[in-house]
Amino acid sequence: MTNTPKPNDTFMRGCWYMAAAAHEIKSSQTVHRTLLQEPVLIGRDRDGAIFALKDTCPHRGTLLSRGLFDGTEVECPYHGWRFSTDGQCTAIPSQKEGQKPQAEDIHASAYSVKENDGIIWVFIGCGNETGDLPSVPAVPAIGTRFQLHLHRTFQCNSDLAITGLMDPAHGAFIHASSLWRGHRDVRDKEKAFSPIEHGWCMDRHTASGNARAYRLFLGGAPETEITYTMPGIRIEHATTGKVTYCGLTACTPITTETTSVHHVMYWDVPGGALTRGLVKLMASRFIGQDADAVKDMRDGQAFTPPTILVEGADTQIRWYYRLKKEWHQAQAENRPFQNPILPTTLKWRS
Repeated sequence: MTNTPKPNDTFMRGCWYMAAAAHEIKSSQTVHRTLLQEPVLIGRDRDGAIFALKDTCPHRGTLLSRGLFDGTEVECPYHGWRFSTDGQCTAIPSQKEGQKPQAEDIHASAYSVKENDGIIWVFIGCGNETGDLPSVPAVPAIGTRFQLHLHRTFQCNSDLAITGLMDPAHGAFIHASSLWRGHRDVRDKEKAFSPIEHGWCMDRHTASGNARAYRLFLGGAPETEITYTMPGIRIEHATTGKVTYCGLTACTPITTETTSVHHVMYWDVPGGALTRGLVKLMASRFIGQDADAVKDMRDGQAFTPPTILVEGADTQIRWYYRLKKEWHQAQAENRPFQNPILPTTLKWRS
């Protein structure tokens, strides 16, 4: 039993963050997102290519996303400065020839952005990146079977939102239902864990007896593998051998006190499209319950009470704080990240 580490609201940089589902941004369209308190304009040009710029005009700071976009150039709504999708200024209407600066002297900041498995990822750097960027998170096996995207803003810091993803003990209390799990239905659990790059894996295992939602949707007890990777990405891969489900949950800080939580679902269940509405309703309920739960925790922790992490059920939360600390130390010392987690088996009741 240990005291809970104090939440560290310092953002993790040098990471890919989920900004949107790919279908949310149409050709010749831009949207605004706030990622780690940075304003980001994300757009898709007329040919469908995705791009991302800092969403403030270098001139006077106006939001570029409030201006026009013709599929090729973004125009600031205040003075009509125009920028290509790589950030190069192409026109300053007020400037006469010979006046400084000219358009070719101005460049808006651009972000690395990638589209993968129906998700748009934006890389938020720390300023000292060299060489290739890390790979974007990927969904195993069925990344082409995008089915649903749900999004909710959690009114809490990213630590509370992220550690909620790795807390196995709250299910019988927060997510209880007569359909799949009764209130206070807790059972012995024993799972093997292994370190992976930038995180850890709950090794493949047969789903627990009180996880009836799996059986209802997949038509049998699946084998499940769950990975957690920094900065806050959980990927759950479940398969019966005949059908497969994968869920990706990504927590992206908006500010130090709000977190964007995305949940993306993939499956190849026959007739699964017919149940999409019901699945969306159930998943929305789950996410809403988690949002309410962490808000209650945030409100309680505002009184700075002493808190405890217990053995077994809370071990993964301790791992998260250890990895986050190592992440910051590695960047400060300009050295590779070293995963401190070792293979182990954890036991708890949930």
